[in-house]
Amino acid sequence: MNNIMKYKRIAVKIGSSTLTHEGTGRLNIRRMEALACTLSDIKNSGCEIILISSGAVAAGAAKLSISHRDRSLSEKQALAAVGQPELMRMYERLFAAYGHNVAQILMTRDVVDVPVRLEHLKSTLSKLFSLGCLPVVNENDSISDDELQFGDNDTLSAYVAAVAEAQLLINLSDIDGLYDSDPRKNAHAKLISRVEDPSMVSSCAGEEGSLVGTGGMVTKLRAAQIAGGAGIPMIITNGSDPRVLYRVLEGEDTGTYFVPRN
Repeated sequence: MNNIMKYKRIAVKIGSSTLTHEGTGRLNIRRMEALACTLSDIKNSGCEIILISSGAVAAGAAKLSISHRDRSLSEKQALAAVGQPELMRMYERLFAAYGHNVAQILMTRDVVDVPVRLEHLKSTLSKLFSLGCLPVVNENDSISDDELQFGDNDTLSAYVAAVAEAQLLINLSDIDGLYDSDPRKNAHAKLISRVEDPSMVSSCAGEEGSLVGTGGMVTKLRAAQIAGGAGIPMIITNGSDPRVLYRVLEGEDTGTYFVPRN
């Protein structure tokens, strides 16, 4: 883990489809345990971590045994209100087992649009890091609307990484990375290992890929542009086994690496 020490602070984003079981939509506890174990170990090496986690709506739907996908805005907001405490209880228990404290931060878009609120966020994150806490960030879905929402946690993660002054953003997804065509439809699709300019590969993005997530490759490319504009490289990789984080931080060529702008 020697190479990990070159990163003082990293941002890790994990999506709903990676956090939940396919079909049931319920939280994948085994995967969450592996994520907590891996991030705790990386944190023990001296690296500060901020986790951007989806899953509130999915957790709420599972808890209330709601299976239909066609949901109104008010229903999504209600499910997020039920699911967010469930999600945080799980993270709190899992990270506590490895000796780490978590802190919840729920955001709406105006936090980064209003300078005073942005400074408060920076100050809060700085203090949490100094206290040794691991911030867990999610969009405040219960009160978000079209004017207040980021719309997806890929975009949120890029803004959070920039505000937190992270040196790397890792996007744990349900796909290995960016392909030159949709691998679900084309068996000969090739993984693109390195992208210099996300805008030049937008045609490869395809459509939304998950039933439980709000994003897709389009939002991930947007996140790469935002992070890259802040000088932060981003990596998309498959999060089905969270231990892939070791491989990423040790410099192994995995997933798709987006080069930041100078």
